[in-house]
Amino acid sequence: MPALIWLFEGGKPGDDAQARAIADALERPYRRLHLEPRPEWVLGKPPFRPTLDHLDLAKSDRLEPPWPDLIITVGRRPTAAALWVKERSPETRLVVIGRPKRWPDRFDLIVAPAQFRVDGGANVIALDLPLIGVDPAKVAMARTAWAERLAGLPRPLTAVFVGGQTKPFRFDSDVARDLLRKLQPLAAEGSLYVTTSRRTGQDVVGALETGLPPGQRLYAWTPDSGEDNPYLGLLAWADRFVVTGDSISMMVEVARLGRPLAVFQLPYAPDLGTRLRRLAVAALDPRDGKGVLGGLGRMLARAGVTGYGRDLEALHRWLFERRMAVPLGRPFLPPREGMALDLVEVCRRVDALLAPR
Repeated sequence: MPALIWLFEGGKPGDDAQARAIADALERPYRRLHLEPRPEWVLGKPPFRPTLDHLDLAKSDRLEPPWPDLIITVGRRPTAAALWVKERSPETRLVVIGRPKRWPDRFDLIVAPAQFRVDGGANVIALDLPLIGVDPAKVAMARTAWAERLAGLPRPLTAVFVGGQTKPFRFDSDVARDLLRKLQPLAAEGSLYVTTSRRTGQDVVGALETGLPPGQRLYAWTPDSGEDNPYLGLLAWADRFVVTGDSISMMVEVARLGRPLAVFQLPYAPDLGTRLRRLAVAALDPRDGKGVLGGLGRMLARAGVTGYGRDLEALHRWLFERRMAVPLGRPFLPPREGMALDLVEVCRRVDALLAPR
């Protein structure tokens, strides 16, 4: 009998795409289950514990026996539900992508991209880039669909993908205006097409609307944007890209296509609490296998006392060092060959979890 595999999806496109990438690469049947958070937890972060209390059960797929052999999950909300299943089915294997908030030893495999401060335990597989990539066939289709609207824009066409606020950074209207100042030379050379996203704050949208140079284009994302969203069209037609440094998915999708990419790095939030948390997280980095504080951080994380931190600038550095991107303001690098997802080792480790005991 084939293994019963569940894939938990929480509605975040970038997260769900990574989980599907692993499930598809396994070449085994699997079932996708949508887990809808309650309204107050769509943007807010619920307590991380084995529970379904944070889910809208009426809008979510039912979680009931027969329990699966394997769950693939990503993100705080679906992962808490996976732990709830694990409590009822100890034999179920859990594969989590990213960083578990705590209790790493409760997971059979942690697939950790470079931006997460996850130690190299026996149940951890470290990745350079997240398992994010856009389907080239979809980009090819978008090239045809958007030809009439984009092909005639002045060149070079610079696509600007705007994310939103995320700790420990600041992204408000002042930061948006700083972004616009740094985009002015690119607008003078050709044309800009700026797009916002689900996380973009209204103050940022307002600053972009009022400050964008005349003749340049802005698309403000809405939940019902559908085919009007130019994102895929710009991936097909733009000559170069600027992505705000908070958006892992957009940075990685552009980088994997081999397109010229500049990263607009956000400033840190200036409050004292943010500064103290940054110092503590850096000092207790569990990846530091030599330092005393690193060892303490690893022990606290493994005991479930603290969580694993996130270091977005580690991803930026990785892209810069490998000449896949530059900081905004420096000359763009030329196009290069794209980079496909490498799932061979991940699939080998997952298959091992499903082997007969």
